[in-house]
Parts: sequence; structure tokens; C-alpha cells
Amino acid sequence: MKSPQREAVSASPYAGPMTDAAMIGPVEPPGLHVMTYNIRRRMAHVTQHSPDLWTRRRPHLQTLLQREMPTLLAIQEGLPDQVEFVSQALGPDYRQIGRGRNADGDGEQCAIFFHTRRLTLNDWTQRALSDSPHVAGSRSWGNMLPRIVVSADLTDVASGIRFSVLNAHFDHFSRTSRARSAKMLNDLVEATDVPAIVLGDMNAGVRSAPYRILTSGPLRDAWMAAEERLTPAWGTYSGYRRPKQGGKRIDWILVTGSVTVEAVGINAARFQGAAASDHEPVQARLTF
Repeated sequence: MKSPQREAVSASPYAGPMTDAAMIGPVEPPGLHVMTYNIRRRMAHVTQHSPDLWTRRRPHLQTLLQREMPTLLAIQEGLPDQVEFVSQALGPDYRQIGRGRNADGDGEQCAIFFHTRRLTLNDWTQRALSDSPHVAGSRSWGNMLPRIVVSADLTDVASGIRFSVLNAHFDHFSRTSRARSAKMLNDLVEATDVPAIVLGDMNAGVRSAPYRILTSGPLRDAWMAAEERLTPAWGTYSGYRRPKQGGKRIDWILVTGSVTVEAVGINAARFQGAAASDHEPVQARLTF
């Protein structure tokens, strides 16, 4: 029998991130530690004192990743040099898939990183979130910019179980685009006969049409399905401010029914008061 769902509550407004302890950290089989994290693209013309300055955020991101060492990491908004930085922070046991969202393969990436001693890659695909998914850089549905989903077909070396992972970043402007993108992801999940994990920055809250579309089929919200919640329900977009309990959860981990969510949390870590990104990473410990 599953343990009752509960939330860990701390007197600190940061629910523990002032310590050096990992929220989940490296896990042993059969556990699988997954993380979705919008690392915030490197912006030009940012002042030296801005919390958005990449060179100021970079060491905090490295510390957080090396503390947590997820088995599977999905990032959004990573420019090529930032993706390379994440790869170096994780170390040689990790492999990365995905390319830029633009027609020439440049630009922001929804990269997927995975621990190669634990997971084997069978195949992967990148699609545009558009009416022409196999045309790189294509836009539809009111997208201001190209939007993408990266899909990976993986096998868990420990158990031999094959599963699918999808990493997406929905449009920030068009509601129509977000709903159509959710429908496309739902169709991709329904078309597979293996367990699936969907990760991403959906730019929409849990009362939105994309959430209803994605949770009305085979997928469940890991936050709702978890046996244990490790943190309060922080909003996942803080804009470098103090995390806000009860804020919008726009970054999601979704799983199909054959995936058990043992624990989930929203990592509002701060480093000398500074955040590594304007989003908080969402993390979960899963088993098949």
C-alpha cells in the first residue's frame, strides 16, 4: 500500500535550501531521479549587478546540479554554450541529446541529459511544436518563436525497462499554441506502448487548458500523484525573487500510470541569497 501523501513544511521561507544538503541527490536502482529545469537563457546587455547575469548565475547552477546529480535532466532555454556548461558540470558519465530550435539547429535547446551507466539511449527525435513537426524552425498556432519537443527512447539498465521521455518548452505568448502543443504531446504519449515521462516549462498554470489536456489522458501530474512532497508548493517561476508558496506551477513532471512517484519537490535553493535561474527546478524520485 502506498504511504499517504504529505508535505514537508519548514519554518524557513526557503524550506531548507540554505543548507548544503541535496533535496533528492543521487539515487540507487530501482529509483530514478528526474529533474526539469528552465536554466534561463544567457541575455545580452545585462548589468553587472543584475541577478540575471549569466556569469553570476553559472557557479550557482553548477553547485545545484552537482549536489543533485539527477539520473535524467531536462533543461529549457539552454543556448549552446550553456548546454556545454551543464554537460561539464554533470561530468563524463552523462550524455546529452537535442539541438537548437532554429532551422539551422542553432538557438535555444530543450536538451535531455542522462546518466549513461544507468540509462541506454535507443533513439531520439526532435520535433517542432507546429503543423509541420519535422520541419526544423517551423512555427504555427501563433508561436512568436519556434518551439520544440525532444523525445528520447531509453532503457533502464538496472531493470531492463524501456521508457519514453519528452522535454518541451511551450510558447509564452499564444494560448492557442500552448493548447495545441499539449495536444501534440498527449498524442505522442498515447502512440507509445511504454511508460512515459513528460518534462518541461509549459508557461501555463494547473488551471489552464494545456494542463487539462495533458492530465485527461494517460498522464498524471507527479506533484499530485506523489507519495511524499518534499517541499511546499512553491511557484516554479520566481524571477529571482523569494519563492512564493502557492504561486503558479508552470514547470511540470507528468508520468503515465505505470510510473510510481515516490517523492517530488520544487527546489527553491538560494546561494548567498541568489538563485541560479528565474525558474525553480522540479524534481522527482520515480520507480517503474
